[in-house]
Amino acid sequence: MTKFREEYDSLGMKEVPAQAYYGVQALRAAENFKISGTKVHPEMIKAMAEVKKAAAIANKKAGVIDEKIADAMVLACDEILKGELTQHFIVDSIQGGAGTSLNMNANEVIANRAIEILGGEKGDYSIVHPNDHVNCGQSTNDAYPSAGKIATVRLLMSAIEELRILHDTFIEKAENYSHIIKMGRTEMQDAVPISFGQVFHAYASAIRRDMNRFQLAIDEMAKLNMGGTAVGTGINADRRYIETVVPVLAEITNLPLVQADDLVDATQNLDSFVYVSGIVKSCAATLSKISNDLRLMSSGPRTGFAEINLMPKQNGSSIMPGKINPVIPEVMNQICFNIIGNDTTITYAAEAGQLELNAFEPITFRCLFESLDTLRNGVSIFIKDCVREITVNPTQCRTHLDRSIGLVTALCPYIGYTKASKLAKQALCEDRNIRDIIIEENLMTEEKIDKVLDPGSMI
Repeated sequence: MTKFREEYDSLGMKEVPAQAYYGVQALRAAENFKISGTKVHPEMIKAMAEVKKAAAIANKKAGVIDEKIADAMVLACDEILKGELTQHFIVDSIQGGAGTSLNMNANEVIANRAIEILGGEKGDYSIVHPNDHVNCGQSTNDAYPSAGKIATVRLLMSAIEELRILHDTFIEKAENYSHIIKMGRTEMQDAVPISFGQVFHAYASAIRRDMNRFQLAIDEMAKLNMGGTAVGTGINADRRYIETVVPVLAEITNLPLVQADDLVDATQNLDSFVYVSGIVKSCAATLSKISNDLRLMSSGPRTGFAEINLMPKQNGSSIMPGKINPVIPEVMNQICFNIIGNDTTITYAAEAGQLELNAFEPITFRCLFESLDTLRNGVSIFIKDCVREITVNPTQCRTHLDRSIGLVTALCPYIGYTKASKLAKQALCEDRNIRDIIIEENLMTEEKIDKVLDPGSMI
């Protein structure tokens, strides 16, 4: 039978499983917020442990916490950073209370493990207290958002690495297919020729721009309000702690973290998360547009553009034999739609803050982490199962070029826009090639026509 220990909070006594490292406050939160069925993101748990470790070290340096207690808390944090004790983080990723549930979950786990390290029994908070010791010099209102920013930085870095591979893959495709020319299209109508080298290089340029923006997002997330405690004024925190906690945290995480210039502002406003989410959304828009293009260019195989081939991944229909669908670009589209929706949620959450605190960081973090996770995972699959395997159909591209009336654009400098427009209309109505009509009407010599209408000269 499960054994229990009695713990008390401001609401009274509650039985907690004797072997649990979490305590009464985390247990109440787990019972109150059975919302999403998903626990807090692993990167967030890791970041919370780093925040608590930095706080213990800074308080020890400030002489606020006994060295033995601080050292035990640091050891407990180190165990969490190794992946231990994470099953005792039991609160839902969506929670009321501005993150207090997760903060206290971390405080209780660290306190109970530190108690054991010092030779005590879990729940004996006279040895190490979740609030008085683990939470010393902190509030949920600076510890929780600081952890959220650290987790975001790491997820942004991970996403950048996948985007870099995607960029390089498109560059490789551009080099391999620079000699093949296709008909360019604007507003889904024939326009003028363009090479596949230019097409793929443009995709790479867009991805490079997104990578640069992600770096700006990292710079934004590196500004923490640690030391501000409840509302940014630093109440209950030692001055020496306030001055050292962020540098210590930067050293622990090996990240370029700095303390925000205005801790009150940094505590109450979430506009930085809107900014970062907007950057992620911008990348999603780019990836979705590229996916749309690949689906269009591969459409067919007999009645569509059929200019490129995508690697077949699975049967495309339960009723139509032999049908293959562009499932990887399709899933990339759906990931991007979800990211755009998450951005809307984050925007509303930031706007809904009141006075000295925004209580809606939990949903902000859940949505932002999901966006970055799915983007990273989606790009990885997009590279491996789609972009790397793209091949081009040169014969089909040439057929489209020869039949297109878009080539008439190159004639404008020689015969004028009005005459070129009439030729285009005639070619379309009579279903003929532009070249044949020009020869028939003696508008140019064949040698001149071949030179002017050479697709290579148009790109």
